[in-house]
Amino acid sequence: MNAQIVDEASRATLAGTMPFAEIVGRLIDSGVEYYHVDYVTLRKAFYRGAGDVVVTPITDEGLPEVSAEFDQAALRAAILDSQVNGQHHRDFTIRAMTTGVQGYIAFLRGLRVTYWGRGGDEHTERCPGAGPLKSL
Repeated sequence: MNAQIVDEASRATLAGTMPFAEIVGRLIDSGVEYYHVDYVTLRKAFYRGAGDVVVTPITDEGLPEVSAEFDQAALRAAILDSQVNGQHHRDFTIRAMTTGVQGYIAFLRGLRVTYWGRGGDEHTERCPGAGPLKSL
């Protein structure tokens, strides 16, 4: 996994300087299989199957605390706004934290993202174009 590419992709995400699809493509090309966003510690960790990990900070200032209550409907609206309207990453982050998202894991190989709240609530979303979720 190329740490420089991962760091550049992470910074581009925060700055909104590159389309998200391009960022994901770069991460996959670099060998990233999944990444974990942690809104409590304000860090992102990118993983390769062989055990490599690259950790980057979430540097947005003035973010809210993660809400104690998980509001799945509001989270789905925030996700849809990003997918349809290209919402800026910082705006999504604020909305996600306000809806009770403590963190999420984006599984690039599995084309799904699982979000969870402070009480263990969770929501899994398929990436656009990936088809419906199948029972595991």
